[in-house]
Amino acid sequence: MTMPAVEALSSITPGIAPMLDALVAASGWNQTAHDWRLFERLGTVHGVRDGEGQLVASGAVLPMEGVAWISMILVMPAARGQGLGRAVFARCLDQVKAAGLVAMLDATPQGEPLYASFGFTPLWRLTRWQREATPATTSLATDKPTLDSLAALDAQALGFARPAVLADLLGRDDSRCVRNGLGFGLVRAGRTAHHIGPLLSSDETVAAALLTQAARGIDGRIYIDVPDGRQVMTAALRAAGFTPQRSFTRMALATRDGPQPPTGHPAFIHAIAGPEFA
Repeated sequence: MTMPAVEALSSITPGIAPMLDALVAASGWNQTAHDWRLFERLGTVHGVRDGEGQLVASGAVLPMEGVAWISMILVMPAARGQGLGRAVFARCLDQVKAAGLVAMLDATPQGEPLYASFGFTPLWRLTRWQREATPATTSLATDKPTLDSLAALDAQALGFARPAVLADLLGRDDSRCVRNGLGFGLVRAGRTAHHIGPLLSSDETVAAALLTQAARGIDGRIYIDVPDGRQVMTAALRAAGFTPQRSFTRMALATRDGPQPPTGHPAFIHAIAGPEFA
């Protein structure tokens, strides 16, 4: 069987951008053109084309400090079952290994067996919670904190730094931030829903209060990806009208002699930036 050709997209041209957006829409995901531009600027977008030159599969690699996030493994419905997802993922993984970085990702239940076949192991599990559109009862502040304060807590929580990613998310015109002296939460607009995350604090009660504050200021649909086992956050989510939508598994590829996955302080992470960003 001939393996599909996987290419690194040198740039997201006006012709390519709609094809990437179509992959997101066909998969029911929440990413926007802003997200693809982030991958283009800070990492690499890989693609597979059909005989007519249309992109039918994608993958992205986002290098950070000591690690690289693999995400956006998307395949058009009509092209599934042909090994395209495996092929583009293998190309992404080869890139990460060549750079000497630790490969990490957040897997859907459908993707987890594929990644496990490449040697990835689970670190912890999380759940996407969803709230449907509800009239806002307050407004979110438009001022934003300095990047340094956010990046420092974020790096402590994750075990690796990603200031360029945070700068991109924070700098978007539609982004907002809820915060106090003990934590912060970032809110941004997605394709089908607003997304809350990262939501970080050393105190889960503080994080739950920030979640409630953010939810009250958003009148559209909301997604938030929360590590499992957070009882205070779970109670706040249910009180705010959220229900579980789908699960994810944070996974990493650890090698015997190579660099190991960072540990960080996962207890500080009450919602991730998104499965595409860590």
